[in-house]
Amino acid sequence: MTNCLRALRAERNWSQLDLAEKLGVSRQSVNAIETGRFDPSLPLAFRLARLFNLPIESIFSE
Repeated sequence: MTNCLRALRAERNWSQLDLAEKLGVSRQSVNAIETGRFDPSLPLAFRLARLFNLPIESIFSE
């Protein structure tokens, strides 16, 4: 699954650590999601969507 998480984070000038703290996960988890090594759980995907005020489909795609 691909995602635009890095771009969304960059638009807000957030570091991976900033995003991780907002989501309650580790910086390594954010890095793994951004690089496609890890697909987030559905609850985490929903938290990301709410945080960026976007539909999940706008952040993640097959």
